[in-house]
Amino acid sequence: MKYGYARVSTRGPAKKGNSIEEQVSKLENEGCVIIYREAFTGTKGDRPKFKELLTLIKEGDTLVVTKLDRFARSAIDGIQTVKILFENGVKVHILNMGLVEDTPTGNLIFSIMSAFAQFERDMIVERTQEGKAIAKQKNDFREGRPRKHSKQQVQHALMLLETHTYKEVEAMTGITKRTLIRRKKEHEI
Repeated sequence: MKYGYARVSTRGPAKKGNSIEEQVSKLENEGCVIIYREAFTGTKGDRPKFKELLTLIKEGDTLVVTKLDRFARSAIDGIQTVKILFENGVKVHILNMGLVEDTPTGNLIFSIMSAFAQFERDMIVERTQEGKAIAKQKNDFREGRPRKHSKQQVQHALMLLETHTYKEVEAMTGITKRTLIRRKKEHEI
């Protein structure tokens, strides 16, 4: 039986070609009978659906994933998982690589591709950290997502709170009650 595994890194909007629906569609086209879906970052070891899939899959079955980075958190993790699957007589098919065979050549190719995937992830993390370090040097640096509303908009909304309820101010300005409460606390500090 062919089992599919689709994973996205977060529950938010996916990058092009990386949505759970696109992965599932590719896995269905490949003939997967059962497809496990998960929204977990690849760096986390605790992926409950993947663990569940690994307990069900048995000799003669095939595990299919769309890309190597959907499958394993690191090169070592990928190699160990594939080794366990091979020992249990399970085939591994990574759609953008092909069928990974339990042969010396298949293991070599998988190991090299896993190392490249690990290298790519590490480079992304390094570039992100470098970008953050440069951004932190700026006086107006703020960690996290940029604020949706400007200081002027929030100040205006807080002034409106003096004569209106949170619900009324939210309707007038589009700034949620929760945001108003947080900004109000920031101004009090």
